[in-house]
Amino acid sequence: MIFSSASWVRQKFQSWSIHHFPKYYFTAPEDQNLISLLESCTRTSEICQVHGSMVKTGLVNVPFTLSKLLASSIQDIDYAASIFNHIPNPNLFMFNTMLRGYSISHHPRQAFVVFNGLRAQQMMLDQFSFISTLKACSRELAHETGQGIHGVVVRSGHGLFTNVKNALLHFYFVCGRIGDAHQLFDEIPQKIDVVSWNTLLNGYIQMSQPTMATCLFREMCRKGLKFSTTTITSILCAVSDLGNLDGGLPLHGHCVKMGFCSDLNVATALIAMYANAGFIDLGRKIFYQVPEKDVVLWNCLIDGYARNGQLQDSLALLQLMKHEQVKPNSSTLVGLISACAAAGASGVGLCIGNYVEEEQMALDAVLGTALVDMYCKCGFLEKAIDVFGRMEIKDVKSWTAMISGYGVHGQAENAIRIFHRMEEEGCRPSEVTFLAVLNACSHGGMMVEGISFLEKMVREYGFSPKVEHYGCMIDLLGRAGLLEEAHNLIKSLPIEGDTTGWRALLAACRVYGNVNLGERVKRILLEIFDERHPTDSILLSSTYAIAGRLPDYTRRMQEIKEEKMMKEAGCSAIEMNE
Repeated sequence: MIFSSASWVRQKFQSWSIHHFPKYYFTAPEDQNLISLLESCTRTSEICQVHGSMVKTGLVNVPFTLSKLLASSIQDIDYAASIFNHIPNPNLFMFNTMLRGYSISHHPRQAFVVFNGLRAQQMMLDQFSFISTLKACSRELAHETGQGIHGVVVRSGHGLFTNVKNALLHFYFVCGRIGDAHQLFDEIPQKIDVVSWNTLLNGYIQMSQPTMATCLFREMCRKGLKFSTTTITSILCAVSDLGNLDGGLPLHGHCVKMGFCSDLNVATALIAMYANAGFIDLGRKIFYQVPEKDVVLWNCLIDGYARNGQLQDSLALLQLMKHEQVKPNSSTLVGLISACAAAGASGVGLCIGNYVEEEQMALDAVLGTALVDMYCKCGFLEKAIDVFGRMEIKDVKSWTAMISGYGVHGQAENAIRIFHRMEEEGCRPSEVTFLAVLNACSHGGMMVEGISFLEKMVREYGFSPKVEHYGCMIDLLGRAGLLEEAHNLIKSLPIEGDTTGWRALLAACRVYGNVNLGERVKRILLEIFDERHPTDSILLSSTYAIAGRLPDYTRRMQEIKEEKMMKEAGCSAIEMNE
């Protein structure tokens, strides 16, 4: 109950407010008492009790105490807003508090309303007003609003503040405006602030431009700037993305020289770099050199072994982690589970599923989705259905994984049922969701339903179908024997087709022995796409055989031999229980 959880607040407040503040005037020690009391509140109900007592004693009329109350309330932004909206003349600190609160809340766009209200009051803004509002712009990807705020920054002279410049740099990178970010960086007169360099460095990495990040790092070296652990972590991520061990080894040596290897973030980045370059054993040496290991470091090494195909080593590390009494989280297992799904390693996948149950780990959207995907790809559909049913929170990826799983197992009707259930529960499907359900319709030969979903995708959800979606429809029409319709569809696509759709049509021609269309498709693959794939020739020769044109079949097979066209050999893997 609220009263039981906050009775201590009332007692503590009354013990000093009545005696010390008969005239509602604070002296420094009493100010500190109130601040300490508000800081000790961990729930909105406790802050509410303090608020009520302040109303009774009149302390809400004192700007200082009211500001502190507002600052303590921003974790519950709705409650903070209810306080702010009843303040007759809020000061700059109060406006900035609300800007900061909204910038970290689930409603960052409301910061723009507060910022406009602040400007309407014609108050002199400070750097904190801009920093919080720019953070909200970054979260909302509000490029035009952010550019407008940049203009206000320049006109007000706040562009001289390094923190404001860094907030602008981050904003432009998040919005994908690399040119604007670099132009802003070039305008900084004395580039001695490492934070600005780090912001630019991280921006290039976030925009998947590791080469630019490494060039920027070399410029930092030429200028003799002192690196922080943040700088080293960022450049290690860039080198890791490039998979360039030659650039990583000198960085590792620098980390050893500067004593950075004991920093958990740096150690994690080093392990990830070696893992991406295929030298995971070197990463393991770094792991053992770190005295205090956190769960992120364990996760990095486990994921590194999984991505290098060493699933048994990942599983052994998971057991070692349990022995060391380090509690795993969902991120510990997701990479390993995804590797099992990709490799079809059902034995390791089942071990991980059992581990999740033994540790009673919560099936959040990330872990649950990974398990559903892995079980479906490894052939354990019933287990996937069980995990999906036990997931309390499902996001669009969770639903998509289950729809795809049903489709892969030939249960198109169940895939469609799950799609409709997803809509009923208020989850908006993505383009990938539609691709999964169209694939299910294709494999199940449900032509009418497939056409219906393509129409729904465009008309109800406003998605523009991509070549993959049209590829499913071509395959669906081909499987139904509507070869000319499939041909007309692929010719009339609003986007340029690819070889997958044409090859699906050629495969359908083989099934139905349609030689004329098959020859046309083969000609298109050769002339337009310059594709001389052995599969195309084999499909066309099989079409001749099915149509009863054995001389043409013999001729085509002879051409394949003369052109020395070799189809890539397939391979199978069998898991052995040791």
